[in-house]
Amino acid sequence: MKTELHVPSDIRFLMLAEDWLLGSLKLEVGETVDWSKQAARLRLALAEAYSNVVRHAHREQPHLPVVICLEIDNQEMALEIWDRGAGYNPDAYKAPSPEDRQEHGYGWMILNRLMDSVEYQSQLDGRNCLKLAANLPEVAVTEAA
Repeated sequence: MKTELHVPSDIRFLMLAEDWLLGSLKLEVGETVDWSKQAARLRLALAEAYSNVVRHAHREQPHLPVVICLEIDNQEMALEIWDRGAGYNPDAYKAPSPEDRQEHGYGWMILNRLMDSVEYQSQLDGRNCLKLAANLPEVAVTEAA
């Protein structure tokens, strides 16, 4: 299944995007996934990606929409977050150290810890795409003894 959502570049729409993501996943995958464990991980990943577009990529262009595409194949999900900002160079990322006590710069590290795969690409047409992929493990069925 493939679906997409066009959302304003406004942080007030984050909950709508999160609900769309989880609702779409639950509709397609059903209760084979332990949503109590997976929902928090997916909400945090989407919140980090979406807020970065709003605060950084579209800061000077809030009229541009954020396009979120979701593809689900069995228990595998791929999420793409598209923007039209200046772009980001993940190769230049330097993980913050605890001694620095910095307030920002944790997003890339958080995304890489939450998701199975994280890729960022700048496109020739001026768009950028953050691709997040994750396996949604099935609920373990325990047999009665």
